[in-house]
Amino acid sequence: MAIIKFVNITKMYQMGAEEVHALQGLNVEINKNEYVAIMGPSGSGKSTLMNIIGCLDTPTSGLYELNSVNVSEMNDNQLAKIRNKEIGFVFQTFNLLARSNVLHNVELPLIYGGVNSSERKKLAKEAIDRVGLGDRSLHKPNELSGGQRQRVAIARALVTRPSILLADEPTGNLDSKTGDEIMGLFDILHREGNTIILVTHEADIAAHAHRIVHIRDGKVERDEKVANRRVVQHSAAVSA
Repeated sequence: MAIIKFVNITKMYQMGAEEVHALQGLNVEINKNEYVAIMGPSGSGKSTLMNIIGCLDTPTSGLYELNSVNVSEMNDNQLAKIRNKEIGFVFQTFNLLARSNVLHNVELPLIYGGVNSSERKKLAKEAIDRVGLGDRSLHKPNELSGGQRQRVAIARALVTRPSILLADEPTGNLDSKTGDEIMGLFDILHREGNTIILVTHEADIAAHAHRIVHIRDGKVERDEKVANRRVVQHSAAVSA
């Protein structure tokens, strides 16, 4: 079943007197529980594609269905509600609140969603345990390693139990060993039934996915299954 469906999606930006066509009639479907990497060179349109998937932007034309709901023409308030419910974001720069502890950082999407305090704390603790940081919930970001901070960001993305986990260059600020641990965690989350979409320009990171969609000049250049996936041993993935 398609959780994401793009039909003839275009996106045009006006840059002064110039029109920039970031997406040009792009078609793609992603099914529930898939693990997909989106790759492309700078200027290919992959960031625009990610923003539209994440309901951070809307297409100029075409159809975008998310969980069989047409979100192509929704207004900002409608998109915000869909985004908070359906999409869990993981960013390269972690985007954690420096003065808040791990528990509060993970609670944030639930605060925005109007969830009461006791339920928030319960769900946040479950998400923190899920990424192997149960003993760090009262620590602040500056007391954590880079890998631990990214785990907090992943827990925050998971806490609303979204339809899709959308990760933008999630290992970009990490050393290779820590990056492998984070990719191992994504592998576990996929095995647990999460739909994961990974946006990256690194072939070795994309190789962790089961499918790679290559974007060039605002279109799908090719869409391929990954024959020889990179798999991280799970013992590494759950280390602190």
